[in-house]
Amino acid sequence: MKRSAPSDATGFGLLARRRRDRLIMQVMLAVTALIWLFPVYSAVSEALKVGGLANFASLFTDPLGGVPIWRTYANSFANGIVHTLVVLAVSLPAGYAFGKLQFRGREALYYATILFLAIPGTAILVPLYHVTDELGLFNTYIGVGLPEAALTVPFGVLLMRNYADNVPDALLEAAIVDRAGHLQIFRHVFVPMARPAITNLTVLCFMWSLQDFLWPSIFNTKAEMTTAAQAVATFHNALSASPADSARYSASLVLLALPAVLLVVFGLRFITSGLTSGALKD
Repeated sequence: MKRSAPSDATGFGLLARRRRDRLIMQVMLAVTALIWLFPVYSAVSEALKVGGLANFASLFTDPLGGVPIWRTYANSFANGIVHTLVVLAVSLPAGYAFGKLQFRGREALYYATILFLAIPGTAILVPLYHVTDELGLFNTYIGVGLPEAALTVPFGVLLMRNYADNVPDALLEAAIVDRAGHLQIFRHVFVPMARPAITNLTVLCFMWSLQDFLWPSIFNTKAEMTTAAQAVATFHNALSASPADSARYSASLVLLALPAVLLVVFGLRFITSGLTSGALKD
């Protein structure tokens, strides 16, 4: 019996299934986006219900609880700068050393560093409180930025080590042939190549600083050091339950969330490229 030639039904069916799966995923993503956007819509509508756009403008001209909203932005970004600089200063050379240098105990030291990812911030809260008090770092950007960096450094080391592992050894060998030392290789070869990972880590550090509520609440006791995350509670305590104050509070929630949202929106491509860069080795 003669076997019939394969038809296009199989290919058409595969294409149809792919389209169906894509449509299902798009619907699921749309539903998820609507669920996440509903609180944003609710906050904006409440902010405009009484007083309209004047509620947003008043937050800059009439500070709540004695704290101008622009000052909370400045404090959060200042903490983020300290956080980012410390993490990069430690993670970059550590990632290069763990990925490209051979020394006794390298793997043991690396895994000991990664183990700190499992330690929650609350577990080291009391020791950090006493250390910060002894150093006189309360109500300073360093006092908040250093604990944030201490919790982020293990992740930074992991990210940079993974990137260093995928940097071709041939580049380093060529630099060594040209009589370059490891410091020169690090500065002129590894750091320029690691820019996607560096940008990714920078965006994440700033985003985590903007969202951090724990450390600023512990180490900041002055109103002028209030961060954007803290201001949510500060503004709530400074307002009454009247419709006008409720509208101003909703407006403050929108404005306080805006920097973090913009950072994620404009930094998403850097986060994605930083996480995937170096994933494949040539």
